Amino acid sequence: MPNKGNKNKKNIVLVFAILLFSLALMTLNVKQEKGVRFLDSMTGVILSPFQNFFTQTIQSVSDSINHYLFLVDVSRQNDQLKLEVQRLINEKNQLIEHLASQKRLAKLMAYEDDWENKTVVASVIGRDATQWSKVVVINKGTQDGVADHLAVITDAGVIGQVIHAGLNTSKVLLIVDGRSAVDALFQDSRVSGVVVGMGGDECRLKFVPNTADVKVGDLVLSSGLGGIFPKGLIIGKVSQVARKKQGLFQEITLIPSSDLSRLEEVLVLLP
Repeated sequence: MPNKGNKNKKNIVLVFAILLFSLALMTLNVKQEKGVRFLDSMTGVILSPFQNFFTQTIQSVSDSINHYLFLVDVSRQNDQLKLEVQRLINEKNQLIEHLASQKRLAKLMAYEDDWENKTVVASVIGRDATQWSKVVVINKGTQDGVADHLAVITDAGVIGQVIHAGLNTSKVLLIVDGRSAVDALFQDSRVSGVVVGMGGDECRLKFVPNTADVKVGDLVLSSGLGGIFPKGLIIGKVSQVARKKQGLFQEITLIPSSDLSRLEEVLVLLP
């Protein structure tokens, strides 16, 4: 019996020891978990600003890259739009020039219908304009029927005469050239004179008597004398009149009816 009692006591002590050991382990685990949570909390507090800074930096760099790529794309689109706008402007200018050319040609063709003689439409392709020489080059020559000493006009009136006809091009001496002389008369009074060039933008009407009634604005026409310019072509209008007390003739300045500085298309009157 005593042995059995001792054995029971030993069993009780063993069970109690196991319970104490388990309790100790549980306590130790709880403490360790608290320590780990505390350490994690401290680590989070210390590293959180750096993490935020790093995250913001990465985000800022990402936003900058995205913004740069957006700007590059916008710049590319802007360049494309500029090219498209320039193309449309060029097309518009070409259309405007085409319409203007058609209007000028229509005027010339309408003016051409008034002539029984054959005419040639030519374009001005060059100029030789100096203080002494006023010459333009046209794109028609002998193969088109153009010859020397033919009258050249526009719908506004006389501009000059052919002085050299080449195969494909010709030179036209303008009426403002100092070498030019055109027999003329006043439309109203029928008084005659000679229109000569002054080397600038104007002409002078010579050999008009002091007794002739001439005033500013009078229209001057070709007289038909000389065999180059047909009668009745408009040459210009009187811009200045000066009568000398001594002498036989007036000093008369004439402005050509055609704007000789802006010639583009002309008519050559064939013989």
